[in-house]
Amino acid sequence: MCCMLTTLVFFGPRLGILVWWLIAPLYVSSVFGDNWLLTLLAWLFLPWTVLMYLAIGGGPLVGFDWVWLILGILADIASYSGGFWGNKEQIPGYK
Repeated sequence: MCCMLTTLVFFGPRLGILVWWLIAPLYVSSVFGDNWLLTLLAWLFLPWTVLMYLAIGGGPLVGFDWVWLILGILADIASYSGGFWGNKEQIPGYK
C-alpha cells in the first residue's frame, strides 16, 4: 500500500491504478468484472473516482463508502475545472 500511495503522489491516479492492477490483477478485475470498455473509459476520464472505488472494495456502497466515492468525483471535477480558474485572466475579454 505504501508503494501505491507514493506512485499516486508522484505520477497521478492513472499510474496509481495501473500499479495497483500490476500488483493485484485479480482484485481489480473482480471489482470491474468483464466490462473492459467501461473500465477503460472510466480509467481515462474519471481516474480519481475509479481509484476511490477500488479503495472501498467495489462492492455495494454502504455508509461512509459514499463519502469516499463523492470525494473521488469531486477530485475529478476539480482536476478538469482547475485549468480554467487558474488561467482565467489570460482569456481575452474575460472579466
